[in-house]
Amino acid sequence: MNEKESQILHLIKDNPFITQNEIAGKLNLSRSAIAGYISSLTKQGKLLGRAYVLPEGKRIVCIGGANMDRKSSLEKAFRLETSNPVQTTSTLGGVARNIAENLGRIGADVHLLTVVGDDREGKDVLARTGEYVKILPSLEIAGHTTGTYTAILDEHGNMAVAFADMGIYDAVDIPFIEKRWSHIAASSMVLLDTNFPKEIISYIIGRCADEGIPVSVVPVSIPKLDRLPENLSGLEWLILNREEAEVLSGLTVNDDESVRAAGAKILARGVRHVIITRSEKGLYFINDKGEEGFLTGQPADSVVDVTGAGDSLAAGIMLGAIEGHSILESCQYGMSSASITIQSKETVSPSLNRLSLEKEKERLF
Repeated sequence: MNEKESQILHLIKDNPFITQNEIAGKLNLSRSAIAGYISSLTKQGKLLGRAYVLPEGKRIVCIGGANMDRKSSLEKAFRLETSNPVQTTSTLGGVARNIAENLGRIGADVHLLTVVGDDREGKDVLARTGEYVKILPSLEIAGHTTGTYTAILDEHGNMAVAFADMGIYDAVDIPFIEKRWSHIAASSMVLLDTNFPKEIISYIIGRCADEGIPVSVVPVSIPKLDRLPENLSGLEWLILNREEAEVLSGLTVNDDESVRAAGAKILARGVRHVIITRSEKGLYFINDKGEEGFLTGQPADSVVDVTGAGDSLAAGIMLGAIEGHSILESCQYGMSSASITIQSKETVSPSLNRLSLEKEKERLF
């Protein structure tokens, strides 16, 4: 940012409603010159498009899926080739969206960049998400239906199988991302899920690396792991479950020694922090500074539904990361957030806030 841009930014901070003509008069420059400087500031992420919206500190931009989730809970053990009685509920979903709402409930400055259909479900997703998250970068696409995710839970509340209809995300292209780059450029962290096409994920990771913007990834499923580039340089955090870690490392992960080996092998691909979750056994963490360890906490008072626990854990870790906490304490925030979530029937717990998070962290650790 040069001297003139700095002067213009100072005037806008003092008066966000100042016009280009007024700025030109104060700096003795032409209006067209001011327009050029403002365009440059927007591309740098110092301004966010129209109305001279200024970026806020410690922003996280979540990029990826926003769906309608349907959960059918089996009342008895599943039986093939017959009708199984279930109880079905519908909630908002999508990994990036869920993480964004969790972060918003905790109090983080979070923005969501996603696409939904121009349908009732899409409008509902954006409207309800907008209660906790800034949705300005998102878009309704005409002629497409909003993504849906359907999970079948066994009689114990564990996921037996899930089905995903995510064809809308194939409509996302690089021009769509470029038009919204000012939002990304103004962020302190970008969180990607793997719902968007491979070339889009690679483009965002590469450009963020070039511009010094930390990027973290939370995969959505094993089939979409191949959307990650082979070289993971430029990734700040990669948060995986055990099965995903097996696929990325090529190793069987079934004990402490093997999870360490998998973490080290994934770390060698260039990512700075690797987290491998282990269900009730907690998680394993390792980073490029040589810090590693296993983390377990006190068990939750009661497990109601594990759906959304991974997204909530990722949100807690991201909160710790942008606040400058150690990898250990960031993981503690993640496990505390997940613990609150599994005690709720909702994918994003309505009980989650900063106070409840701190209390749960104190209880667990």
